Amino acid sequence: MSQPSYKLSAVLSGHSSDVRAITAQGSELLVSGSRDGTARIWERVGPNEFAQDKVLTGHRGSVRVVTVVPPTTENPNGMVATGGEDKTVCLWDPTDFTQPATRLTGHSDCISALAASADGTAVVSGSWDSTAKVWVDGVCKHTLVGHRQTVWAVLVLDDGSVITGSADKSICRWVDGRIAQTYSGHTDCVRALVLLPDGRFASASNDTTVRVWSVAGGECQAVMRGHSAFIYTLAVLPDGTIVSGGEDRTVRVWRDSRLAHTIFVPSTSVWDVATLDNGDIAS
Repeated sequence: MSQPSYKLSAVLSGHSSDVRAITAQGSELLVSGSRDGTARIWERVGPNEFAQDKVLTGHRGSVRVVTVVPPTTENPNGMVATGGEDKTVCLWDPTDFTQPATRLTGHSDCISALAASADGTAVVSGSWDSTAKVWVDGVCKHTLVGHRQTVWAVLVLDDGSVITGSADKSICRWVDGRIAQTYSGHTDCVRALVLLPDGRFASASNDTTVRVWSVAGGECQAVMRGHSAFIYTLAVLPDGTIVSGGEDRTVRVWRDSRLAHTIFVPSTSVWDVATLDNGDIAS
């Protein structure tokens, strides 16, 4: 089977400062967050063209993280979640982006990570305050206390457990608000986590490695090296291919734990990457 090659297909212009976060829904919609204090919704209008649809202005200060919350019975259109340096998480109803539908408050420092459960019932946030919080129906159900430094990455598993990655170099899995397992191996800040289709998860670190882990066993099953500086972000394609980006201005594509592609990005750093259902990559 021939492997895809990657080339620049679209440039999305609108933010007035660097873009720190991006996520995708399907192949037709992107959400970005920027140090200009806004999040923006982009809709596909052609094979290689996206147009800005909405500007979200609910935060005071930069928008650091964004994610899409899947639909539920109560929110059949799903939600968009944004987190900022104003210590808040905003939940936005796609039918009305004029103001947040809900504000989640409780962190004492900048929001540095966001994830949603696959069924859309829970949102998890991580913060510079060294904690993560699990939110259900707009209420904090658990505050996850155990890391010693910033929680840079959060992930919700299908069984409802939560995985966190921290600047203290550790990865923890939490069940009902308590640490159930730790994963050791990284030698610097853990910056990103992503769930793989086979049930394992991958992590990325300032130590310039991407690692693949068994959830239940806790063992590191693969270590991928190729980046020459801090790795800030991870995403996964539908076929399980891992995508990473970082300080070395590259997006790297890993297939079967081997480096398959290196994409050089004309920017000072790749802060975030997102994968679309059609196999495209946004950064």
